Amino acid sequence: MILGLTLPGERRAREKAPTAERAGNTSGTADAATAAKASGTPAPGGSGTPSASATPTGPIPAAAPAAAAAKANELGQVPVLMYHRIVKKPEMSLDRSSKELYDELTRLAKGGYCPITAGEFAGGRFNVPAGKHPVVLTFDDSTPGHFALDASGRPQPDTAVAIIQRVAQENPGFRPTATFFLNKELFGLEDGPAGAGLKWLVQQGFELGNHTMTHPDLAGMSEQKVHEEIGGMEDRIVQLTGAHTATLAYPFGSVPRKEKWARGDGARYSFQGIFLAGWRPSPSPFAEEFDRWNIDRVRSEGKIKENDCTKYCSTAWLEYLDKNPDERYTSDGDPNTVTFPKTAEDRLDGTYRARARTY
Repeated sequence: MILGLTLPGERRAREKAPTAERAGNTSGTADAATAAKASGTPAPGGSGTPSASATPTGPIPAAAPAAAAAKANELGQVPVLMYHRIVKKPEMSLDRSSKELYDELTRLAKGGYCPITAGEFAGGRFNVPAGKHPVVLTFDDSTPGHFALDASGRPQPDTAVAIIQRVAQENPGFRPTATFFLNKELFGLEDGPAGAGLKWLVQQGFELGNHTMTHPDLAGMSEQKVHEEIGGMEDRIVQLTGAHTATLAYPFGSVPRKEKWARGDGARYSFQGIFLAGWRPSPSPFAEEFDRWNIDRVRSEGKIKENDCTKYCSTAWLEYLDKNPDERYTSDGDPNTVTFPKTAEDRLDGTYRARARTY
């Protein structure tokens, strides 16, 4: 059995969503937002479908020489890493130690990866330097090991936030960001400190996501219960931060009987993307096979026997992508274009053809 295995469903057509401020989805995205405006790609919360007239039908233009030199492949796979508890000494199967997190993030930094948020990834709006590879760091369940501030207002040592910032300081170019998918416990903080803490995270460039109130299995729940779980969490986040979230992660990777129940509920919540608890890197958001309502993630773990981690967890997948760089997303350094080898043209989502470049 593979933990949280949920295979992607059929790719859905992009849908319109109401404009709304997103919690933690504004930091570090100015260049990407400019690119989105220039290319017809929507701003957060806007329509996911550029006008049909903007999509050309002729040959795709040639890539910039610098993009070709970087061997850009923006239709390659992107690791979306899934973390749970971060503790000094692991006690449960999904736990990762502070040292294991530090080592894995350092490996990513040395390997040319650049973190982006879940919202940026789901919307295809991010800016990564040429030759670098996007990675999405996601932390589920908002446990105390993810985030806490000391008396001086600094992140507690050995928390995920402190470790991310440390790795960024030690490795210039490694952006200190991640997405925290929240449950009602909110890092074990009371309402007052929780509100201040969430705002601190957003101000520091981190993103907040929805993970339901009580972490239930949504598959067996009624529409009303699904709305209560997701909407209740969204209500609390908005109350504490004044902003909506852009993305949802299914508890256990378990999908409701009708997926539309999770995607939106009027003005209460309306997501740009939904994340699974899967077993493989995600397709590029510019690829035809990408499904923003079923985004794959990879459990962070070494090559252990449990849940087939010898093949399907983070260490194994990062090794695979290192050995097969042609399958990995490599940026062209220009958020206005989507560059890839000519041999990959049939994998392009036609929505992005106006931005496409080949070599």
